[in-house]
Amino acid sequence: MRRLPSVFAVLAVVLAAGCGADSTSGTDDPIKIGMIASLTGNYAPLGSEDKKAVELAVQQINDKGGLLGRQVALTVLDDKSQPDQSVLAFNQLKGDGVAGVLGSPFSNSALATIPQVDRNKIPYVSLTPADEQVNPVHPYVFVVPATSATYSERILQYYQAQKYTKVAIAYDTKSSYAKAGFAGTQAKAAQHGITLVAAEEFQTTTTEFSAVLNHVKSSGAQALVVWATGAPSVGFAKQYATAGLDIPLMFTGAQASTLWLKPTGAAAEGIFVASSLAVVGAALPAGTQKQAVTTLTESFTSKYGYPPPQFAGDGYSGMQLLAAGIQQAGGTDPAKIQQALEGLTLLTPNGTYHYSATDHAGLSAKYISINVVKGGAFQPTEWASTQFAAVANG
Repeated sequence: MRRLPSVFAVLAVVLAAGCGADSTSGTDDPIKIGMIASLTGNYAPLGSEDKKAVELAVQQINDKGGLLGRQVALTVLDDKSQPDQSVLAFNQLKGDGVAGVLGSPFSNSALATIPQVDRNKIPYVSLTPADEQVNPVHPYVFVVPATSATYSERILQYYQAQKYTKVAIAYDTKSSYAKAGFAGTQAKAAQHGITLVAAEEFQTTTTEFSAVLNHVKSSGAQALVVWATGAPSVGFAKQYATAGLDIPLMFTGAQASTLWLKPTGAAAEGIFVASSLAVVGAALPAGTQKQAVTTLTESFTSKYGYPPPQFAGDGYSGMQLLAAGIQQAGGTDPAKIQQALEGLTLLTPNGTYHYSATDHAGLSAKYISINVVKGGAFQPTEWASTQFAAVANG
């Protein structure tokens, strides 16, 4: 099998270049990287974990000699879980002369910021999975988490394997991520022999889900998938547990974290959650993929005292991708970094990315695991475990 570039190979190149200067600038001044994170507001649980992981990745790069012989200087700005604040943060980072920006985990913030990215042509590595960021392709926008459509595909693959033919879906109409998930599921369901027998809507501020659950109960659905972020997913899971529904409930990557598990408590038991491979690294077979996840898990746990959630895997992988783009560009020229990213193949804790001129998502459905909560932890389903051999070495 052809060996794929990985974070270990990238760091080796960085070390080899440690004594040299940026070929495009002739300076050893720090390379400036910007990050927009939701540190307050509804999406703070996501943004805070992204931030921790990015800071960890930057620390590791700097400890091993820096990037292109220069230290990396990270500036993190809070979008307050508000799209307009994300735009303001991007404009501030642009004025600071950053080589690239790691974008907000809040889909609505990212989508509001993309016009500025298009206009200013600064590489933007997004930490949110909304499909509109890459469909159509925006030249300077690259997505780290598997997109909503990719999650939809994997969940439908699993449902087809379980021989489900009738599925209900509930989604947050105020979340671009959730709306894209619904659209992707709706578009691909028939290809997997599945009919959507109920499509229930709610909003980010919704706290009462009895009407949604009653409609699902009467729909004849064999399974229910929920697209949500933040607080609604906790309330939904708790109310599902007492609603008398005897069908499996599935959440997506936004719930693949102890930040959802802990407040949901006992109600989470038996619920299915799709996630990146980084969340279930211990269950992976030996190989380069497991090694990449283990490196993140051990270093993150050592620094912060708990295993990395889904969002930490996104932040860490995102920083690796941006660093590899800068390294391959040989400097901080935005156009050269964009070109490098567009041709990049890199193994990370999230999986192996294959960016191209027509694919700025870069991650296929095989890098998503379908898990079930057992004993307060995410455990891969038997079906997911049979799929892991295909990704053992990227």
